[in-house]
Amino acid sequence: MNLSSVTQLATFEKIDLKPMKYDPIDTQLFVKNRAKFMSQMRPKSLAVFNSNDIYPISADSTLPFAQHRDIFYLSGADQEETILVLFPDATEKKHREVLFVRETSEHIAVWEGAKLTKEQATAISGITTIYWLSDFERIFFDLMTEAQTVYFNTNEHYRQAVETETREDRFITKCKRDFPAHMWAKSNPILQQIRGVKEPEEIKLMQHACDITEKGFRRILEFTEPGVWEYEMEAEFLHEFIRNRSKGFAYTPIIASGKNANVLHYIENNLQVKEGDLILMDVGAEYANYSSDMTRTIPANGKFSPRQKEVYNAVLRVKNQATNMLVPGTLWAEYHKEVGKIMTSELLGLGLLDKADVQNEDKDRPAYKKYFMHGTSHHIGLDTHDYGELKTPMKPNMVFTVEPGIYIPAEGFGIRIEDDVVIQDSGIPHNLMRNIPIEADEIESLMAS
Repeated sequence: MNLSSVTQLATFEKIDLKPMKYDPIDTQLFVKNRAKFMSQMRPKSLAVFNSNDIYPISADSTLPFAQHRDIFYLSGADQEETILVLFPDATEKKHREVLFVRETSEHIAVWEGAKLTKEQATAISGITTIYWLSDFERIFFDLMTEAQTVYFNTNEHYRQAVETETREDRFITKCKRDFPAHMWAKSNPILQQIRGVKEPEEIKLMQHACDITEKGFRRILEFTEPGVWEYEMEAEFLHEFIRNRSKGFAYTPIIASGKNANVLHYIENNLQVKEGDLILMDVGAEYANYSSDMTRTIPANGKFSPRQKEVYNAVLRVKNQATNMLVPGTLWAEYHKEVGKIMTSELLGLGLLDKADVQNEDKDRPAYKKYFMHGTSHHIGLDTHDYGELKTPMKPNMVFTVEPGIYIPAEGFGIRIEDDVVIQDSGIPHNLMRNIPIEADEIESLMAS
């Protein structure tokens, strides 16, 4: 930003921002994020980012609005019907960063509450040029007469399976029809690179989300006993999350007692906890759209059986060793192979595998996969399975989950343990969930008290 922009922003310091559940985020985060993106754009190109739709259920019902993470990452705008345009080579300086927001009408103010004013949008985003959404077609046409290339924000996440046509999809279709002589480019490769490496402000927000998750887990340790229902435990988490200014769960929670823990994405949460059960809880609070992702496995009656503790400690050893491998330079694919070797050793020690199983294993389906069938780590940030490069060496300030598990249907339980970890220059990973109880003895002690 130039000096005049900074001076102009200073005049907005006393502006009352639109109330949000979370505290205002430092505008400089979004200023830095846009600068990183624009530094990689082609000459004479512009990029467009649309907010998410509000999705209908039926009749007049809709799902709660959730902002598209890319436009939030680049602007901080957390409101529907918002469009961001980045055009570093625009002739007019004011059009190098432009945010379009929905104008409040008397009807909207009465039925929904007032939307962002132009001054509030500037204070949040650091963008000085704000237009009403109704001006978009006119101004965008003018900008396109200068641009040669348009960056479209397609979803290319390796786990995406989206069937719904999005607001972004509709924009791309219309733009190609209206401007057939332009060239097209993809925003996603740039976003995968820059979103994967977190800024200090982002790590602070993620730490806050993890701290809220810790409060929920400690509440659960006091609440849990044989006879409670999985959905009651879900409700306890949700209560604690919301009372700490989270919108709720960062993803659909898993509260899986007994044999349910062997279903990796068990989300029904509708059975009663029994004496002797282990309860696998994969939950995390969001805060300011940033995710946390925790898994803990606890005994319903407050005491692990000898076999349960034996398996639990094996999983914990794998997690600890895997965490120590999250250092700059590590390759994601090689990391998972090494974790597989560690898990194989533990499964041999538990008597779940024997040497023949390992010697005769299919290299494409190692023997350990019978009991540990998912990956160990994924990027986490604004999305629970966040953007981030996976085929290049790990970098400082990338944040990964670490979540090994052992699932034994024949013995009626499964165990997974998961923390969120920041890669650091020092080579010593920083655990954002370091204060959440994890040792079996500590969990037993807290449940007993």
